Parts: sequence; C-alpha cells; structure tokens
Amino acid sequence: MFKLKLQVANLPSNRLALTNKIYISPNNMTQMIQFFAQHQVEPVCGGTAHLIILNGHHPYAVEANSGITDEQVALNGLQRRFAKLSLAAAVTLTPLPRPVASLALLEMTVDTLSKAAAAKGSRPHDLDTERLAQTVLLVLEEQVLATGQSMAIDFEGTKLEITVHKLAAIDPQQRRKSKENTGEIPTLDTNMGQLVSSTQIRFKRAEGTTAFVLTGEFIVEGAGGGGGANSIFVNDFDFEKLGIGGLDAEFNQIFRRAFASRIWPAHIIKQMGINHVRGMLLYGPPGCGKTLIARQIGKALNAREPKIVNGPEVLNKFVGGSEEKIRELFVEAEKEQNEMGDQSMLHIIIMDEMDAICKQRGTVKDGTGVSDSVVNQLLSKIDGVDSLNNILLIGMTNRKDMIDDALLRPGRLEVHVEIGLPDLQGRLQILGIHTRNMREAKRITPEVLDRLPEIAEKCKNFSGAEIEGLVKAASSYALTRCVDVKDLKKAPDTKKLILQYEDFERALGDVEPKFGAKSQELKACYRNGFVPYGDSFDLFMGTLERLVNQVRTSSKTPLMTVLLAGHANTGKTAIAAKIAVDSGFPFVRMVSADEMIGYSETSKSQMIHKAFMDSYKSSLSIIFLDDIERLIEYVPIGPRFSNTVLQTLLVLLKKVPPDDGRRLLVIGTTSVPHLLEDLGLTSAFGIQQSVPLLDQPSQIMEVLRVAAHMGEKESKSIAKAIAKPIGIKQLLMVAEMAKQGNPKARVDVNVFMECLHTVGY
Repeated sequence: MFKLKLQVANLPSNRLALTNKIYISPNNMTQMIQFFAQHQVEPVCGGTAHLIILNGHHPYAVEANSGITDEQVALNGLQRRFAKLSLAAAVTLTPLPRPVASLALLEMTVDTLSKAAAAKGSRPHDLDTERLAQTVLLVLEEQVLATGQSMAIDFEGTKLEITVHKLAAIDPQQRRKSKENTGEIPTLDTNMGQLVSSTQIRFKRAEGTTAFVLTGEFIVEGAGGGGGANSIFVNDFDFEKLGIGGLDAEFNQIFRRAFASRIWPAHIIKQMGINHVRGMLLYGPPGCGKTLIARQIGKALNAREPKIVNGPEVLNKFVGGSEEKIRELFVEAEKEQNEMGDQSMLHIIIMDEMDAICKQRGTVKDGTGVSDSVVNQLLSKIDGVDSLNNILLIGMTNRKDMIDDALLRPGRLEVHVEIGLPDLQGRLQILGIHTRNMREAKRITPEVLDRLPEIAEKCKNFSGAEIEGLVKAASSYALTRCVDVKDLKKAPDTKKLILQYEDFERALGDVEPKFGAKSQELKACYRNGFVPYGDSFDLFMGTLERLVNQVRTSSKTPLMTVLLAGHANTGKTAIAAKIAVDSGFPFVRMVSADEMIGYSETSKSQMIHKAFMDSYKSSLSIIFLDDIERLIEYVPIGPRFSNTVLQTLLVLLKKVPPDDGRRLLVIGTTSVPHLLEDLGLTSAFGIQQSVPLLDQPSQIMEVLRVAAHMGEKESKSIAKAIAKPIGIKQLLMVAEMAKQGNPKARVDVNVFMECLHTVGY
C-alpha cells in the first residue's frame, strides 16, 4: 500500500488557499502516479489531481508544487483546523481506499472569511446563490467532500468560508429501478461524496453573520432571506380563538395586501420589482374591532413582539421629545435590518388614535409646530432615504379625514381597511365568541344557543362592542335573578345561574346601538295612531312602500330622494316616520330643526353632514329631513335663509353612497314647496309626492271613527258640516277639544263646529 509520511507546512502562496487542495513536492507526486500506474489504481478524478486520504479520514485533492520540499505537505488554515493539525505535525497520506459515490445534494453554510473586516460594514450586501453555486462547482468539481469540511473561496472579490453541512449521495443500487418506475433519482445520506456537475448545491447563512444576505434560488428552507416560503403565520392560529369575529372579508384584504408578499422568498419579490407593504390604516366606527385586530394580529404572526403606542402618549412637553419617541419605535427594527438584511424578522408597530398626532400639516395653530414635526419624522422613518423593509406600521382611527394626506399614499400607510359594522353572519360569530365560556360551562340554556341566529337578526347595526355589551346586560339579569335582594348576606345559588332567552329579550331594550334606528323617537311622531282614511291614501302609501322596496332590492338604486309636500297639518311627518319604522332598515336618522336650536350655520351643516356620513356605514339607511324650510332658516321676509345649510343639503342630496352595496333613502318634508323652488331644493329631490288634505266626507268620517272613537251619526253630521278641505292633524285636535267636559264622550255637532271656529278654521 502506498503511503507518504510528511510534515504539515504552510502554503507557498496565499492564492493556493482558495483551491481546497493540498500540495506536495513534484518528486512525491511522481512516485504516487507511478504507484497508481503499476498497481492499476483508477484515480477518483481525472487530471493531475488525485484524491487521497489525510490521516485516514479527511479527503483532499492533491497537486504538485515546486515550492514544497519532499518532507512536507502544505495545507491552508481551514484544512489544518478541520483535520486538527498544527504546523510541523506528522501526517500520513494514502490513496482513497474505496469508490466514492457521486453527490446528489450538497448543503453548505456560508460565512465571511475575515470576521474583523465584516464587522466594519454597516449594511449587509446581497450574495446571489445562483452565481455562488456556479463558482463552487467551477472550483471544486470532481473533488471529494466530507461533512464538516471547511474551505475558502473567492466569490466576486469577497472571501468566503463555506462549510459542508449535509451530503446526500445517489443510491446506485436503487437508481435504475426507481428511475424506470418514477423518474426520480433515489438518494441516501452520507458523510463523504464526490461533487459532480449534476449535484444540487444549496446554501444557508452561518449563524451570527451580518455582512451579507443570501438571495436567489438555492437557499436551504428555514434559513431566512428567501429560499423557501417564510412561515410568517403561526401554524395553529384561529381568529375566533383570538376573540375576533365577523371580519373575514377584512382579514382577506389585510392578508392579500400586507402579508402575501412576505410569504414569498426575498429574491422572488426583487424579481417582481416590488417592496413589502410597510403600513396600513384601520378605520371605521367606534367599537367595531380596530384595536382588537391590531392587538391580536401579533399573536397570529411569527414576528417580534408588537410595540403598541397610543397617539397622545407620543406628545412630549420638551422640544424634540415627541420626535425622539417616534424614532425610538424604529430603533430595534433599524438595528436588525442593518445586521440581518432581508432575513430580519417582521417588526410590528401599532399606533392607536393616530389622528391625535398625524393631523393635516398646517392645520394646528399652536405655534410650536410639534404636530407637523411628528408627521415629518414618521414619514422619514416609513418611506425616507433609509426606509426600513422589515416593519409594518398599523394605524387606527375613526377620523380618517383628519390624517395628513402624505401618510395615506402608497409606500406609507397604503392599505386602507374599513372595519365596519358586522353583517348577520358576523354578528352570529361575535355572539358565539362571547357565549363560548358559558356554553362550555353549561351556564346557558339550549334554547338560547338554538335562537342565537334570531338574536343576531335583532341586533341590526350593533357594533362588536355593543354585542359584547348586550351579552353583559343579559348576564346581569341572570346574575340578579340568583340573588336575594332582601337578604344580600345570603350566598347566591350558583346552580341556578343559567342565562335564558328572556334575559336577551330584556337586554335588547337596555342596549341601543349608536348607528341603529331610533324607533322610539320616530314612533312619537304618530303617537295618537295612524289612520288609513281612504283609497287615495292607500294608493299614496303603496307608492312610498314601492320606493322603499326598490332601495332595498335594486342594486341600481343606491340613492333615492323623496320630497313629501303638502299643507300644514296634513301628517307629512307622521307618514315619513311610519314609513321609516315599517321599512326595517337598520339605520334611520331624523334630522329636525328642534335638535339644532341655537346652533350656528357651520354647526348645523356639520350635524347634517355627520348624519349622512354615518348612514354610509350601514347597508340600508334612511335619513328623514323634517321641515326643510326650518332647517335652512327660511323666512319669506327678505327672503332670508342660511346659504351654508342650503348648499350642504344640495350637495348631500346628490351624493351617492361611496361604497358598493350601501343604499340610502332620503325623505324630506315641507309645507312651502313653492317657496323652496327658487332655491333649487325641490328639484334636488328625485321624486315629489303631494300629501293631500281631507276633502271628502267619507275620509273625515273614517278619521273620526277610528282615531276619535265617534259614532257613525256624530261623525256623519260633522263631515256634512265641514265645507272645505281640512288637515288630519287639525281635525283630530278639534275632536279632542270638543270631547272635553263631556263624560260620555259624545260630541255635539254645534260644539264641534264652535271648536273648529276657535282654531281658526
């Protein structure tokens, strides 16, 4: 057996350290070649470099060099470290004793060769793994590699240390059979193998390395920076377990816009030429789950612990203090991106009540300019010259209109997600979340669980917080039922504490939604009853009901405006209120002048505008503008009116709800349509309906019989005595006046006519 006993020496040239070969003298090389020829030993690889074993188990290619004496073998520092050899140590070189399998897979870790030089760099640079694999194959092809072996390589001017992490060789026994059946080449793990042109080479970055970032195709999954898919979401998260319900569509939008790009490898995103989304804004009515989403979203992500800050907390009394607090939010993300580059984990910053610190620049007149400086500082951090790519800023507000426009453009808070009122399915989900513990503890009757869809149907326009309040209110009835109020010292009976359906029915009367229909307020407009007094009235009401159904069902009618015009006391307000209540629309608002007594023109316009803005948040809405002439402060002397309120109405009556699927019906009433015609108000309504006076005896008789409870004889006499048309409200008031002092409630015709004369008829 051929053996060479030599001493370890340094390489004669630093250039040779980048070949992963060991070097012996030309005489020793000649002896080895002659031995191979005499004993007909096939070299493991062709050419002049033959693979041998160093001290029995470390394979290297060998080459002759005239700078080496016959007693020496030259190794570089990495080779000596791998073989645990010092300079002048005695080693034995022998031919490779067995055939070596070709490698199917080679996984290597990559590090910088000079750690001191790498520490000086502030930002990591990219290493393209595709070109790196070509360089490794060019330098090391046909060499035999062993697990744990380290070597130096020059890659495009950067000196790297690459270490063999894992080897998988082609299984020669199963190769033919498997290839014929499946077309795949079977592999088996090995500690040694020969690098060939077909070997798949994959890389991962060594731990603690911050000088570069691996990009490209050939990266080991899980190494970060982009080989396989990054697992940004935890495996077993469930939004219902996190207490979030009714927001499936919103989460789909958030995932598509904010997180889909972060699942893909970094090099694919670079090939697409796009950047990750750095910010999104959650806006919508109070109590719909904006803060809950932001607070819980960190639990569903493999990311750093979210930083949560309330907008007012950023403000500081010292000069520059507010801006410093903004910078502190990004310090950790900035440091990690400088060290890790694209392999940095996601840093989430949650900013609640964002409108408090990010108002439109130039609108705050406090003389300090702090608000503008905070906005500028935030802009520079999100999308400045040295913008970060590993952050996601989540802002929340219910006043999106107050936030500076520069923050809302693409590249900054570019994803705008409206967290609106939950639909029927969403309300059912939220009810299920808030009754889950009761259900598991059997503190709720099966009837309630079966009728949860019915409860959800009754919770129209309830926000998530209001549904939670409903469950609390229902629970309070159950808790009180088990307490002896007369003897509070007595321990409550815990066995009887079970939530019943009746508790929810009572709680529905306690909790009133902010954006719900004000049914009690509207029913007060016809508290004395509602009388269908004839065929003409039935036809009139049927027309209004058809208009309501058109708004409810037609996708081509997002906005319908109807003006009810008629003389005073004809019941216009009662008709509009009745239509609104019977419609069943979840959002109904009555805008009347009595709510705005003493308000300035600007305040009135803002109230009207707010009513319309709130209506856009509901799927079906009705706005009732009562006595329009009073709203605009119209008086015929002059004439005088509020042009500010008038222009507000003219604009809003033509404004279609901005969101698809939202429909609005506006009903207005007026007693002087001819006076409003010159102002353009009557023509601003799409449909005008005239509310008539009672002009037929049969109509008067029906009203007196139903509403005033008069007999046929009295009502017929009074109807004959009334010679001209009369308003229904005036007729009912006179009938009630004529009853006074008559215990039997029988009304004399003469007394009725006298009362009618008293009211100025």
